[in-house]
This record gives sequence, structure tokens and C-alpha cells, in this order.
Amino acid sequence: MQTLYNYDAPKKATNLSINSDLLSKSKALNINLSATLEQVLKTKLAETKADAWKKENKGAILAYNDMVEEQGLFADEHRQF
Repeated sequence: MQTLYNYDAPKKATNLSINSDLLSKSKALNINLSATLEQVLKTKLAETKADAWKKENKGAILAYNDMVEEQGLFADEHRQF
């Protein structure tokens, strides 16, 4: 399975603009902005890649679902539930 991104890549400083009240309240609660942003970006990246995969494979997914609906699953006769 392909990794989402290179976890060992070096950190890179960047400038961001965010709501000043959100920033001050986050700092007051000692929220680590870098770690929080990395976690949110990781989640967003995974969601975006999953959505792209679903879109790219929509035809195959629909064809498989149609086949299962018509023929059933490969091991249906062995199911005990």
C-alpha cells in the first residue's frame, strides 16, 4: 500500500493567516498549532485521495456491485450467517 506522504520529510517553516481570535484562544489553551495543522492536513489529504480514488474507480465499483447483485458473492454457499 502506498503511504500517504513521507513522514520523515524535514519540517519547513511557512506563513499562515488565520482568525486572530482563534489564534489567541488556541494559544491560551497551549494548543500546538504545528501539530494540529499537520494532523488536520493529514486527515484532509487522506479524504481527498480517497474521494479521488472512488471517482477514478466508480465504473469498476458499479460493475462489481451489479455482478454481485446478479450472481451473489463468491462464497455465499459457505456462509453460516
